Amino acid sequence: MESPRIAMKVIITLFCSCMLLSESHFTTFTALALEDCEFPAIFNFGDSNSDTGGLASSLLEPPPPYGETFFRRPAGRFSDGRLIIDFLVKSVGHPFLSAYLDSLGTNFSYGANFATAGSTIRLPNRFIPAGGFSPFYLNIQYMHFLQLKSRSQLLRHKGGIFASLMPMEEYFSKALYTFDIGQNDLGEGFSDNKTIHEVNASVPDIVSMFSTNIKKIYDLGARSFWIHNTGPTGCLPFILSNYPLAQKDEVGCAKSFNEVSQHFNHKLKEATIQLRKGLPLAAFTYVDIYSVKYSLYKEHIKYGFELPLVACCGYGGKYNYSNSAECGATIKVNGSQIFVGSCKRPSASVIWDGIHYTEAAAKFVFDKISTGEFSDPPLPFKQACHRIILD
Repeated sequence: MESPRIAMKVIITLFCSCMLLSESHFTTFTALALEDCEFPAIFNFGDSNSDTGGLASSLLEPPPPYGETFFRRPAGRFSDGRLIIDFLVKSVGHPFLSAYLDSLGTNFSYGANFATAGSTIRLPNRFIPAGGFSPFYLNIQYMHFLQLKSRSQLLRHKGGIFASLMPMEEYFSKALYTFDIGQNDLGEGFSDNKTIHEVNASVPDIVSMFSTNIKKIYDLGARSFWIHNTGPTGCLPFILSNYPLAQKDEVGCAKSFNEVSQHFNHKLKEATIQLRKGLPLAAFTYVDIYSVKYSLYKEHIKYGFELPLVACCGYGGKYNYSNSAECGATIKVNGSQIFVGSCKRPSASVIWDGIHYTEAAAKFVFDKISTGEFSDPPLPFKQACHRIILD
């Protein structure tokens, strides 16, 4: 990095062999005396796993009881409270990220969030509200970032009341760029009734489009990248309810759907390694979200969670989920109107609404990944600016 404090080049030859390991996290690591990074801003790209109000501001706002645990009201997040990205930004002392698409009360001085629920990496075939996905797929999110980068500096130079709400020019090269996207690309394949083989066959093109956007963001000055892989989709009540005949694994998750997620993650990790080689001025951290989230299903009792495959906010069936009775909806059952509300203890649930995680689960994931134990390279979140130079 260009900043004197974080300009240190980290040469760790032991990673040359570690790069060939599986998706599981490293079990051994020689500790390095590295300084924590100074991230004056964070710019996030993604889908509902990290959307802090993008879709709510532009197309579809989640209704009550969304947001009830922390915000006490819907706050643009598809959860009962805070998301992983919320905990990440707070850990470096910044306020919650404003959604780029939110025109009211926004503050971009510490970064911006371009994520929207339903976003994909590739251009989707169908858009919300016609039963599809967000129109703000990754390339559009990149274009929004491009706009913010140029227009924010015009506003700063112009002065006035909006100048202080914009990031300083030097923040863009010193910022952390976070990514959590790709789950909906796999979901689109399943919703189009593609076979597992066909969805797997689409993964190389999906990952290629991801890499293309990373390179474009790099060309605009980004130097520190924090990339989440995708979680175990086969454990979501949405999948388990809609594909009841899918073979289950030892914890009750749909095995083939998780295998698709793992295939995507394998290709994403390969792409991250290539990006690291091709863009040597940047620091790339690949974060194994899959392993952390799967541990919530496999070892839920150990971590204080109950019924991990059952949605907290939902109605009907084994998994408390139905496409026709979504969280926050009012449905008619035996002639009576019923509000689809939340469970008594969201803090004991892993899944909030059949697709998204609870605040308690998000906090658990943040606590695990922030240490670097599930990262490649295995550096803590606050040291994600340090780059590796491979021989």
